[in-house]
Amino acid sequence: MTSSVDVDFKTRLQTWLPKLVLSPSLALVLVFVYGFIIFSVYLSFTDSRLLPSYGWVGWENYSKLWRLSHWEVSLTNMGIFALLYIGICTILGLGLAIFLDQKIRGEGFIRTIYLYPMALSFIVTGTAWKWFLDPGIGLENVMQSWGFTNFEFDWIKNRNYAIYTVVLAAVWQTSGFVMAMFLAGLRGIDNEMLKAAQMDGASNWNLYRRIIIPQLRPAFLSAFVILSHLAIKTFDLVIALTGGGPGRATELPATFMYSYTFTRNQMGIGAASATIMLMTIAAIMIPYLYAELREKK
Repeated sequence: MTSSVDVDFKTRLQTWLPKLVLSPSLALVLVFVYGFIIFSVYLSFTDSRLLPSYGWVGWENYSKLWRLSHWEVSLTNMGIFALLYIGICTILGLGLAIFLDQKIRGEGFIRTIYLYPMALSFIVTGTAWKWFLDPGIGLENVMQSWGFTNFEFDWIKNRNYAIYTVVLAAVWQTSGFVMAMFLAGLRGIDNEMLKAAQMDGASNWNLYRRIIIPQLRPAFLSAFVILSHLAIKTFDLVIALTGGGPGRATELPATFMYSYTFTRNQMGIGAASATIMLMTIAAIMIPYLYAELREKK
């Protein structure tokens, strides 16, 4: 017979084993994620330049940051990018989800095609779109070689349009993921309610406007939070696609932070910009998480 001591030992082992297995990973996350976040915030209040320094300067780096025209340019670019990126991804993702929700043939294959770009890294996406949009080897060159000699598409080289090439690449990569979120929401709607509305004479337009779209509010909120987070921290896509140029036409806060920290040797100002980005993301994430936890309770 199994003694009570053995049973007690097995119970404790089952309780503590998962914690013991996960503890090294948890320790690494605490040190290399949250520890370095706290360290970066601290550096934003110091006179750090090429290397970390511990001379306390208070809010001086933040004051300098907001006087820099480069920072204002990066914020303006991020505003344009975020507005178009979030808006287009949401509309396109919803449209694709509604299309796939019609129980069309080959839905699984089409859904895979739409989701495929999300499996790629932003570096790969940026490099591929850079080749595609380069006037010398990309779309413009191909169209002119086919006889369309007046065709021009030099947005990636044009200061006034370069930011829109970043939007194109980002939308191409992420819209399939947004589609999957909306499709999951559509599949979760009660069909009986929809059938009842149709029997009452509701048109498809009114069905979507009054019943379906309002019930997708959680999906809209989740999409907004995720896309906002991606827009604020966009870095590798810009570096691979335009390098922040031409000039500063596609510089975003993340590329500004990297430039001032590792190229201009202004680590204190770079840390200040990173802290502002962190606070912006937190301002979006914390209310969302609070609402989600409150709803579950």
